[in-house]
Formats: sequence, C-alpha cells, structure tokens
Amino acid sequence: MGLDMDLQSIQEVRDLIRDAKKAQEVFGTFDQQRVDGIVKAIAEACAANAERLAKMAVEETGFGVWQDKVLKNLLGSTITYESIKDMKTVGVIREDGAKGIMEVGVPMGVIAALIPSTNPTSTVMYKTLISLKAGNAIVISPHPGAKNCILETVNVIQEAARKAGAPEGLIGVIRLTTMEATDALLQDRNIGVILATGGEAMVHAAYSSGNPAIGVGPGNGPSFIERTANIPEAVRRIFDSKTFDNGTICASEQSIVTERCIEAQVVEEVKRQGGYFMDEAQSEKVAKFILRDNGTMNPKIVGKSAQAIADMAGIQIPAGTRVLLSRQTEVSKKNPYTREKLCPLLAFFVEEGWQEACERSIQILQNEGAGHTMTIHSEDTDVIREFALKKPVSRLLVNTPGALGGVGGTTNLAPALTLGCGAVGGSATSDNITPMNLINIRRVACGVTELSDIRKKYHVPVPEQAACCRTAGSAVPAGGLTAEDVEAITRAVLAKLRG
Repeated sequence: MGLDMDLQSIQEVRDLIRDAKKAQEVFGTFDQQRVDGIVKAIAEACAANAERLAKMAVEETGFGVWQDKVLKNLLGSTITYESIKDMKTVGVIREDGAKGIMEVGVPMGVIAALIPSTNPTSTVMYKTLISLKAGNAIVISPHPGAKNCILETVNVIQEAARKAGAPEGLIGVIRLTTMEATDALLQDRNIGVILATGGEAMVHAAYSSGNPAIGVGPGNGPSFIERTANIPEAVRRIFDSKTFDNGTICASEQSIVTERCIEAQVVEEVKRQGGYFMDEAQSEKVAKFILRDNGTMNPKIVGKSAQAIADMAGIQIPAGTRVLLSRQTEVSKKNPYTREKLCPLLAFFVEEGWQEACERSIQILQNEGAGHTMTIHSEDTDVIREFALKKPVSRLLVNTPGALGGVGGTTNLAPALTLGCGAVGGSATSDNITPMNLINIRRVACGVTELSDIRKKYHVPVPEQAACCRTAGSAVPAGGLTAEDVEAITRAVLAKLRG
C-alpha cells in the first residue's frame, strides 16, 4: 500500500527544500554578472509566454480578463526586470572609504513563495525574479485553484534558468498541493524567509510559522474625490483601476468618498462613464454574494464583471455597465460594502467636507485594509499633505489608478506584486517588495577612533584602573591618528577585503 497523498506531499516538500538548499549553496558562489544573466533569461522567457499564460490563468480560475493579465505578466517579468537589473545584490554592494564602511549582500537562502489564484502566473514570475536576483533559491506553493497555470509558468522559468546555467533545483514547485504540504514548507527550518501573498488566513499562518515572513494583508482602499479634483479624470482613473482584470489587484479602490458640494457632478460623471448606482433592494441582493457565512470574501464574485455579478444576484442593470455602486452611510465588519471586494463593485460615501472625508477614510481602513493603499484625487496640496500625515496606509496614491499605481505601473513606486502593509497592517515592512528585502547586509566597519578619544570628546573621566594600566611605547602617536591616517588605513583594509 502506498503512502497517503498528504504524506507524499510532505515528502515532496522536504525533497524540494533539500534540493533548493544545495542549489543555493552553488548559486551563492556566482558573481553579480552570472546571477544577472540568469535573471534576464527568465524575464525574457516569461515575457515571450505572457499571452499564453494569461489565457491559461483566466481559463483555469475564471478570474479576470486575459488581456489585462498579459499586462500583469509583463509587470511581473519585463517591468520588474527593468527595475531591478542594475541593483547590486551580490558581493560588495556599497562602500564608503571615508567612513570605513563596506556592505556585502548575503542571500537569505531558500525563499518559500505562496502564490494566489487572483494573480497566479504574474506572481510566480515576479517572486522568482526578485528571489534569484538576491542570490536565493525559491520553492513555490501554488494555490490549488490555479495549479495548472502556475506549474506551466514554473516550467517556462525552469527551462530558461537551466539554459542560462542555473543549478538544478534552484527553482522548485509543489506539485502535490495539499494544506499539509504548505504547512511543511512554511515551518521547515531551512527556509530563509516566506513571501506570503494570499488570503488573510494564509498570511497569518506564514507569520505563525516560526520563520521570518513578509506578508500582505487585505486591501480595502477608499478613493477620495476632493472638490478641486478634475472629476472626469478622477472617475476615469478609478474605473480604469476597478475594471482592470475585473478588480483582482488588492490595491484597487473599494469605495468612493466625495464631498457634498460636488456630489451631483461626481454622480453624473460616474453614470456617464458606465457606473450604475443600485437601489436599496438591488444592493441587498448583491450584498448576499459579497461575503461567505464565515465573514470572508466570496470567491464567486472575485474577478467577475459587473454584468456577471448582477446575473448572479438576479438584478437588472443597463447594458454596458462597467462598475456597480451602492450608496452607504455606515462602516462595519458586517457591512460587506465596506470590506474588500476584488471585483467591479464600489461603496459610495458622501461627506460634508474634506475633514469628514478624512475621518471616513480612516474608519474604512480600520475596518479592513489598514496599512495597505488608498487614493486621493485633488489639486490641493495642503489636503493631500493632511491625508498623507493621517492615513494608516503604506501607499497614498495621488491622481492615479489605485491598482496600477500601487504595483508601480503608473507611479515610480517599485514594480511589485507583493505590497507590504507595515506594522499597522501586521506586516514586517511597508515596502513594495524588491530583491533588497530578500538579502541580509553584512557590514564591515573599520575602527576610526579610540576609546581614549571618545572619553576626551564627551568629557568622561578615565577609570582609575585604566589610567594606571597605560603602557609606554604605544604605537599610536601621542596626538592620535589624524583623519587622513584613518582614511588611508581604511581604504587599504577595504581593498584587501575586496581581494
């Protein structure tokens, strides 16, 4: 009798980690040029297969729009590569002879990468590129609902890496996908760090594993349209974001908050651009599909079009509707419209002024999505500054679509499909994750002063024992080393360390 599948999957994980560790030890001897050559080859192979893999993802998961997933795949490959290609991550990455400091990039080892079903192929590309650029190996845990397209993406990556000279086993993937396998991956002591992108429960499991982890919490970003905004442009950007891949990027807007004095203009523009305000009865019907009984987002609505959601709920909407909106006045965990909705569905709030809108935005974020992302559409720099100072987010995006701005597509933020949520969001960092988050930095520091000089500078008396133990004939001149002496010695030491 053979082993049960859960036991087979655990053994597979152990084998993958063992092979990845051995491969990383070899990969860790590669210089920057060899590492970069492999990373470039992978990025090119991913870009060449962007459309095929995008279609596979939509066909398998039923989420999103394949044309938009092509762009996501290019974000995870070409755009990510262009952003990281010149980073120094291996060997000596920075030195300051004047201060006597040298920094060495040290890989974290084996990266455990959890892949979501919403952005499956693009996230595999992105996480592989940033992991290998930092000198690490990677073991990928696919979401079962997107297993086939993830495995095919890994096949493309492994073949490109092999041809470019990567050690066998450097890029591994779990093929027997079970919860036991994922748990074994997260808890293995040979894992250097976990990159967790997925549901809240999975991210929590990563942080509870005992291994270092970088996780992403849920997004629930409001979008404030302030009275000085270009209203047609603000609505266009929000709708561009909310309909991009049918809203599956967690940085996409989840609510519109606007001011009473421009309410009529905003409503008119929303309708003109394909938004439909549901009445109370329609809102109640749709609300039943947003959350499951356990209070989590219903996967049936994820990545579906406005029309598909309307059909599911049994409501009639105008032909060509792009986004469904529901007027709301209260924020709570039980109100599904004030939670994360990864589809073209928005709550709509009207407040008296920007101060009330500011408080409403904070309320929405504290309900869910603290630490993630929000957007503001405004030409008033003082209001923008006030929002920046007060909002519990890691990214405040100004006059840009949330989905594409948050991942670095329409802003100068680092291109990333893992967005840290900071301490307020329960994350280890607030960064858009790059290879620099996946290395340790070993610092070499040369002495630049003596204990006696520090005591003299800060007027600290010399202990009696130290004073009586001073010896004559010290090699250091009575006046101590000059700054020029220190810098010359430091440069000589650093030159020797570089080999």
